[in-house]
Amino acid sequence: MSAPHVPRQLFVTTALPYANGHFHIGHIMEYIQADIWVRVQRMQGSHVNFVGADDTHGAPIMIAAEKAGKTPQQFVADIAAGRKPYLDGFHIQFDNWHSTDAPENHELARQIYRDLRDIPLAKGGSLIEVRAVEQFFDPQKNMFLPDRFIKGECPKCHAKDQYGDNCEVCGAVYAPTDLINPFSALSGAKPELKTSEHFFFKLSDPRCIEFLSQWTQDGKLQPEVANKVKEWFSVRSNPDGTTSEGLGDWDISRDAPYFGIEIPDAPGKYFYVWLDAPVGYLASLKNLLDQRGESYDAYMANPALEQIHFIGKDIVTFHTLFWPAMLHFSGRKTPNKVNVHGFLTVNNGEKMSKSRGTGLDPLKYLSLGMNPEWLRYYLAAKLSARNEDIDFNAEDFMTRVNSDLIGKFVNIASRSAGFIAKRFNGTLGTVSADGQALLATLQNATPAIAAFYEEREYAKALREVMLLADKVNAYVDQNKPWDLAKQEGMDARLHDVCTACIEGFRLLSLQLKPVLPALAAQVEAFLHVSPFTFDQAQSLLGAGHSINAYQHLMQRVTPEQLEALFEPPAVVDEKRIPGGEAIAPTISIDDFAKVDLRIAQIVNCEPVEGSVKLLRLTLDVGEGPDAQGRPILRNVFSGIASMYKPEDLIGQLTVLVANLAPRKMKFGVSEGMVLAASHADEKADAGIYVLHPWPGAKPGMRIH
Repeated sequence: MSAPHVPRQLFVTTALPYANGHFHIGHIMEYIQADIWVRVQRMQGSHVNFVGADDTHGAPIMIAAEKAGKTPQQFVADIAAGRKPYLDGFHIQFDNWHSTDAPENHELARQIYRDLRDIPLAKGGSLIEVRAVEQFFDPQKNMFLPDRFIKGECPKCHAKDQYGDNCEVCGAVYAPTDLINPFSALSGAKPELKTSEHFFFKLSDPRCIEFLSQWTQDGKLQPEVANKVKEWFSVRSNPDGTTSEGLGDWDISRDAPYFGIEIPDAPGKYFYVWLDAPVGYLASLKNLLDQRGESYDAYMANPALEQIHFIGKDIVTFHTLFWPAMLHFSGRKTPNKVNVHGFLTVNNGEKMSKSRGTGLDPLKYLSLGMNPEWLRYYLAAKLSARNEDIDFNAEDFMTRVNSDLIGKFVNIASRSAGFIAKRFNGTLGTVSADGQALLATLQNATPAIAAFYEEREYAKALREVMLLADKVNAYVDQNKPWDLAKQEGMDARLHDVCTACIEGFRLLSLQLKPVLPALAAQVEAFLHVSPFTFDQAQSLLGAGHSINAYQHLMQRVTPEQLEALFEPPAVVDEKRIPGGEAIAPTISIDDFAKVDLRIAQIVNCEPVEGSVKLLRLTLDVGEGPDAQGRPILRNVFSGIASMYKPEDLIGQLTVLVANLAPRKMKFGVSEGMVLAASHADEKADAGIYVLHPWPGAKPGMRIH
């Protein structure tokens, strides 16, 4: 006798969006990916708590609120008030949406800290250490400056206007105090060095290294992510003779004024936002369970509970090192899986840009009447279990949705339901041998499709579903119900064929339900059946089952909709500070004229061995041939490897600072600087965007 099936207990989260702006399409892609997986689990009988929250703390929120004339609490509340239309609009069903500024998060973050601080000597002692740190202080804003709000000249390559933690030109990592001629990005003032006590989580402690070395390599991460994380543990020799020291201790405190959670027994000291942000997962869960009258402690103590995170590849460090170490050494359950996905680009790898009309605004998509399940299907059809980037291509989107969902899937019902209603009073008949063989193929394929979903191989799952839809359509074309309906004495065969089609359509709808939940609900109503679950695939509706009148389920994508979706927004007069940072001090036209900006063509691009941030660009700046008649080319290093593949840049035009003094770097000499835009906020994920001139510009043209 087999053991009874025990439902899985699952606690599932997505990364918490920073509450300094509305959802963008990257958020929606992640939520759709997680929502599909959660729906699969529920269709298999699992018990799931799927929670999210706003990440609300940190200096960027505090500064943005001040500029908006609001308290930080009101600022993040206003952002939170706009979340629902996005989630509801794309059928993303969190069980709870909360805030990291909620009482539960304050309580849990402080208790986790205390547990880390108060580890007894018998177990190795505290993992919290207090050290004196010399850091920059803005005398005008009267506050210590986060690294991303300090700018200056890179101490390595001397590039100007670099952030306080790393150079985006040469890739060097340094302390803010290493910057040459530093200034505050908030006020422009020259910062002062002051000493302050900071709290550190000792990630370099042998206990942490031993635990994380095992935890990150035992199947909780995708292989490519585990391999990358493994590199962070080793002491490595760099090409310039320096060494990378492996795991370093983590500064977990910030000084007042700071919008966050005050550290216990340390007045005026606050947790760095990245400490309390992931605790928000637990806080949202606790809030949900409290609402239900369930015990949070008992729920988390269940050894069968699985804790699953969905995150983007830009925040792997926090979720694979700091977060599991915090949980483990504070005596709490660690995640069972951290599922990492890549980024979303648009139209063949182009980075999102609202001003150029290459952004995909989720609310604009919905406002145009575009079906949210078109997007759910298209993204799912490209997603795999790897952390690879995927591309939204407008033409491919229209072709795939119209071909797969309309031409293959919905078409099955529209070609057969009318005959059932008109000729057979809405009642299904008996399926003969050929139809039974077809349906058996669909039934037998369902467990494998469910397994693909489970493994987050959504593209493989949908490819299988569409191959099955092809088989059903081939059956329709072979039997031609429209011809059978015209022939004397063929009513029984017509009934048989149309019944097989409806049964097949039901099975396909069941297989697509995690991706197309709203359409599946319409099909359930049309077929007069209970909500689909995967185990229902092993049975059929059967002869005599009555179905309701068929109503058209989905419209086609039109070129006009896509044209409107990517139409650039009208220019408006706004007072907002761009990029999250203050406008630089005023200069004269003479100052500007000193900078020689030239159109350059990227004739070659390649990665730089030994650097994860740099690309080596070979540029034609229109400087004419040399004595041998060859074009004069320039070599430039640019810290844009996180956003661009070398092959995507070759042949493109860009903008170069042509009269910048050459600088010797450890990888070679850089002969200029390519212009790129990025966001100043330490929590922003907007990326780095190389300037791209309009077609018609030629190498060597000067920008005036």
